[in-house]
Amino acid sequence: MNRFLCFVRRAGVVALLLPLAWSPPAQASSGAAAPLAQPVNWVALGPARRESLLRIPSSCTYLPCPLIVVSHPRNQTAARVRDSASVRVLMDALLAAHFAILISGDGGPSTWGSPKALKEVGQVHALALKRFSWNGRTYALGLSMGGLLSLRSALPTSPYRVSGVALIDPWTDLRGAWGSAVSRRNEINAAYGTTTAPTASLDPMLQVFKTSYLPLFVAASTGDKTVPAVPNGERLYPHASLGVSEFVPLTGPHMGGNRFSSSMAQKLAGFYKRLEGQAGRTAGK
Repeated sequence: MNRFLCFVRRAGVVALLLPLAWSPPAQASSGAAAPLAQPVNWVALGPARRESLLRIPSSCTYLPCPLIVVSHPRNQTAARVRDSASVRVLMDALLAAHFAILISGDGGPSTWGSPKALKEVGQVHALALKRFSWNGRTYALGLSMGGLLSLRSALPTSPYRVSGVALIDPWTDLRGAWGSAVSRRNEINAAYGTTTAPTASLDPMLQVFKTSYLPLFVAASTGDKTVPAVPNGERLYPHASLGVSEFVPLTGPHMGGNRFSSSMAQKLAGFYKRLEGQAGRTAGK
């Protein structure tokens, strides 16, 4: 772990965070600007019993905004993630920073980032874009098992383009998850339609390694006994783009309270804001 963090510091990937506050544009004295969309407070989209939930902040009423697709932990639903007081700390910070949020149903409670699950999320993503003025950029946030779907959405074969991925206590090693417990093995076999270990072609992390470096935010703990950090988040992180990516070393158990602190919320929002700033500078050239 120490050698890994030394690599991080030498590479210069732990970037300074930008302010989170977003200020609405000044309105002309002649009158208020016509709204581009109406704020939405958690509207359900997609199939019943595995629906996704979309929230559009009031700041998106007058300016196009980006979308963050949140993929949930194992045996969870979009509604349970929305109703979690801990997760709400992160969501509130992202909404305040001018991001629309789609908490994904992920095709079911335990789909382990399967291609079938991503296809369904792609359909819901298309529905979500009809509800607000989108600025053309989508980001991913994966919590625990949701890390696999977030990574798969960043592959070139994804039904929508992802411009950056944030992961908290993530599973990224699909085959490692398959071999870690019989219950996980059975769920992965059902999700992928297989009876043996997933092939390398189905493992999103191994496929990500074949692509260009990816803007990444990874928060993981060596004290996590549920999802080992070394073969998952730490193994993935050297594939992070320099200058905008960030690795946050944590302590304590899986999905512990320090994952949902105000400090973590600021770091997370700062990562996405850096990417927005970079996109704006690139467009201005």
